[in-house]
Amino acid sequence: MSETPAFEGGCQCGAVRWRASGAPIMTAMCHCSMCRRAHAAPAVAWAMFSEAQVRMGGQAKTYASSSEARRGFCPHCGTQIFFTADYIPGLIDLAIGSMDQPELLPPQFHYWHSKHLAWAEFADGLPRHPEFPPQG
Repeated sequence: MSETPAFEGGCQCGAVRWRASGAPIMTAMCHCSMCRRAHAAPAVAWAMFSEAQVRMGGQAKTYASSSEARRGFCPHCGTQIFFTADYIPGLIDLAIGSMDQPELLPPQFHYWHSKHLAWAEFADGLPRHPEFPPQG
């Protein structure tokens, strides 16, 4: 019998921790300007899970980055941890960079690639979607 995978992570100071049980729905690299600005990075790697798979420890603070999206972060050190949105109900994106072992969940594709920074091109051969990938 195989064991259900679990992934753990948290913020830089350790005040907020999370655990996700089971495999993610998808992993991806986002190039949208909102993710870039929120993380102060040229792109952000996300792992999407059902909210039922994720347990948060500590008290993350949320910021409404748009009328339909919220970003969760540590109120002490500022580490960006998660993203939720009305257009993906019941789902949560966890920042792969906040994982204890980020190498376990490499991105499967890029999205919002139409917004990528020309000087930040990844030579990974992964599929690129100009906007949000097709859902199905």
